[in-house]
Amino acid sequence: MTRWKLTIEYDGTKYFGWQRQDGDIPSVQQAIEEAIPKFCQQQATLHVAGRTDAGVHAWGQVAHVDLDDFTRPMSGFEVAKAINAHLRPHRISIVEAAPVADDFHARFMAVKKLYRYRIVTRSAPLAIEEGLAWHLRRALDAQAMHASAQHLIGQHDFTSFRDAACQAKSPVKTLDRLDVTARDYDGMGGQEILIEAEGRSFLHHQVRNMVGTLVLVGEGKWTPADMKTVLAARDRTKAGQTAPAEGLYLVRVDYPVS
Repeated sequence: MTRWKLTIEYDGTKYFGWQRQDGDIPSVQQAIEEAIPKFCQQQATLHVAGRTDAGVHAWGQVAHVDLDDFTRPMSGFEVAKAINAHLRPHRISIVEAAPVADDFHARFMAVKKLYRYRIVTRSAPLAIEEGLAWHLRRALDAQAMHASAQHLIGQHDFTSFRDAACQAKSPVKTLDRLDVTARDYDGMGGQEILIEAEGRSFLHHQVRNMVGTLVLVGEGKWTPADMKTVLAARDRTKAGQTAPAEGLYLVRVDYPVS
């Protein structure tokens, strides 16, 4: 038996999150677990680095799966290619498959995750990228948002940014990085605001709740210093809205260097 590490990219628009659901509700996990037996006639159970919610996307999700040795040796490239062949027409791709040690665990061995949130500001609606970014018709002050974000760096009680349904034992998390940058989107005045959050783990909806609060700063409704007050309040009702799922991407999961 070989344990395989899968790096996965997906458009989460049409899926009810990563986790397999009861009935015919589509999920990313189900699509991959149904594709694997079609090439190797083995039932598979995926163990993921972190479950994503409905509508959330990934460029670098990581999962592992145990498979009996194949009838002939297969490289990681061949395994990824075989799974991808049976994933069509799902908007899911195995970017890389690699054999790993038997004790590798996609979730428990992860040391850091990088999330990116995309906001596009322009008056015209999004056509090609509808469902792939949060579209706002009003401009945002990215510099003020970045200054505000720095108040959240470090170890804090993030209750103000925690979803009511969060099952984490503690609201205390360490945020290593929270950067806000802006760049031209379409050459006609539209801007793309990128918010990157990096840390070992996050509370349920923490990134989206931080983004929703930062938008209030970007709109000029709050000052950057107001973020300190919200954080100290430890009260979800004091923070901003939960940003839509469509703008959030899991970019990368890091593991110890062997």
